[in-house]
Amino acid sequence: MALQEELEKQGVWLFRYRGTLPLVILLVGALMYVITRAGAGSFVLSGSPFEVYFDLACLVISLVGLGVRIYTVGHTPPNTSGRNVKEQVAEKLNTTGIYSTVRHPLYLGNFLMWLGPALFTGHFWFVAVFCFFYWVYYERIMFAEEQFLRRKFQDRYTTWAESVPAFIPSLSRFMKPEVSFNWKKVIREEKNGLFATFLVFCLFNVSGELLKGGEDFNRLFLWGAAVTFVLYVVIKYTNKWTSLLDDPEA
Repeated sequence: MALQEELEKQGVWLFRYRGTLPLVILLVGALMYVITRAGAGSFVLSGSPFEVYFDLACLVISLVGLGVRIYTVGHTPPNTSGRNVKEQVAEKLNTTGIYSTVRHPLYLGNFLMWLGPALFTGHFWFVAVFCFFYWVYYERIMFAEEQFLRRKFQDRYTTWAESVPAFIPSLSRFMKPEVSFNWKKVIREEKNGLFATFLVFCLFNVSGELLKGGEDFNRLFLWGAAVTFVLYVVIKYTNKWTSLLDDPEA
């Protein structure tokens, strides 16, 4: 099998199981956090006034990633940029809005969301390994996705892809999105992102404090996890038992 076909085959397989990557990162990251942050004096900023600001910066990076996802999903038409896992779906080629600056904004958003917890471990070798693993993993998924789009949209896709970077945005190329922002779509499809973000930081912080016998829990993480959990449950209930989030255009 030629390398091009092999990369596409790997990408198709990884696309179906791309939800497992965060679990791997979470488990390994938790171990790194325990080693570097729960151990006495093992983290360079441990006990200093800058530790709180570092923790907050890590959270902000993750929230920026979530914001990228929200903006992307909110400005895309139905059956594009979704959470489908069985196969690629694209009824329309998105070329405006954030897609005028970068070809894979959702994967960029995912990267930032998980870069936050990776940095939060305080183990910078782990951050380097995470970035390399993410690149190898998602490069194949992006390759398979682009092969699908190339076959479906042909010259139109090629022309757009030649001028728009794959992963690092070119903000000077921004074009106003064709689709108005759809809050209902965002709430339905991204309802777990905010809760998951705060939950990860909260679990890391609480486990680290308990393991070293401390009780200096980060209240922002605790309250953030609690509030976003309630919000998640409310949205879940609303979506299941009412028609408030129904979207006739979806």
